[in-house]
Amino acid sequence: MDSETPTQAPAQRYFTWDEVAQRSGDKKEQWLVIDRKVYNISEFSRWHPGGRRVIKHYAGQDATDPFVAFHINKGLVRKYMNSLLIGELSPEQPSFEPTKNKELIDEFRELRSTVERMGLMKANHVFFLLNLLHILLLDVAAWLTLWVFGTSLVPFLLCAVLLSVAQIQAGWLQHDFGHLSVFSTSTWNHLLHHFVIGHLKGAPSSWWNHMHFQHHAKPNCFGKDPDISMHPLLFALGKILSVELGKQKKKYMPYNHQHKYFFLIGPPALVPLYFQWYMLNFVIHRKKWVDLAWMITFYARFFLTYGPLLGLKGVLGLFFVVRLLESHWFVWVTQMNHIPMHIDRDRNMDWVSIQLRATCNVHKSAFNDWFTGHLNFQIEHHLFPTMPRHNYHKVAPLVQSLCAKHGIEYQSKPLLSAFADIIYSLKESGQLWLDAYLHQ
Repeated sequence: MDSETPTQAPAQRYFTWDEVAQRSGDKKEQWLVIDRKVYNISEFSRWHPGGRRVIKHYAGQDATDPFVAFHINKGLVRKYMNSLLIGELSPEQPSFEPTKNKELIDEFRELRSTVERMGLMKANHVFFLLNLLHILLLDVAAWLTLWVFGTSLVPFLLCAVLLSVAQIQAGWLQHDFGHLSVFSTSTWNHLLHHFVIGHLKGAPSSWWNHMHFQHHAKPNCFGKDPDISMHPLLFALGKILSVELGKQKKKYMPYNHQHKYFFLIGPPALVPLYFQWYMLNFVIHRKKWVDLAWMITFYARFFLTYGPLLGLKGVLGLFFVVRLLESHWFVWVTQMNHIPMHIDRDRNMDWVSIQLRATCNVHKSAFNDWFTGHLNFQIEHHLFPTMPRHNYHKVAPLVQSLCAKHGIEYQSKPLLSAFADIIYSLKESGQLWLDAYLHQ
């Protein structure tokens, strides 16, 4: 070609929704759509900062709303995405897939713009500083209890309770940093996330990111939300999946009794047994050495401060009791918003519908806010995962209005009722499994 001939710009490629859908998460080549632009994420998914699985969960689908929800610096992210751009939807293609509620999506996006104009995505740093200070004070008070009153049974148990409160509250605080909801830049959020989850709790931030972002991307979607991965090995969950399990004549456990054995293998075992093993295996298998270093600082501090007072056996006993108490608190709070709700496979619904079907709220009160780390506002948290938690109650009336307009149920209940609904839902799905198992 003549060197003076001007270079031709590559022709714009156009695609249909059907073509995108054929490149889903179970295919070798994977595409997704953001603002009508089509991106090939086949190779990039391995390097995705939020985790490989979370982005693959939207392969073959429109990811516009989750993209907006998860990223705090969207302009910077879009620059990195340019190398993945392969084209856009054809002009005759609608902006939304047939499974999506166009009117609901449009109004939710207007709501998000309103929320941003109101400043509800900006954090009050004093709130989070005070939260951190109260955790550190609880930690110090736990040690002082043994140092001042000795290591007899009563001071030992009081120390364990104080440490458990500090641990669960640190869990809620690391959740804030992990969601990038405290600082305006990712760097500071990631640094404080390492400190709180790694040094104060002894857990890896990479493991939390891997698990939790998948949950937010597709809550209560079997095969995509790791929080319901206990189906069907331990529990039959949801009205749809439990019936399917029964029709298939599968019986890994006596699911009609799951509302009873939940008390034995649910709250007592998750944190001290399963999480402890899984976290260590995760960081070693994936070579997350920075996370491992942060975890070591937690265990070194714990054994160095309590070892001289309790000895090796006493320290191990204290650690187990703390994890046991923390596990009960953690399981009841995190499951009350999801287990009683709709559980199914991914039906490629719009962002608002999937979050509302999978979540419910617990009534606001000073105690409920503190006890749950504001996860009593689970609906608002799922719709706006980077919103600082102290603003959830401000956006809640707007979300309720949106739900009322579109005839969508907005569930909010008392705390104890939410706890009881976990058991009721397990009993119901277990009975549905049994009926299908015996009569199909």
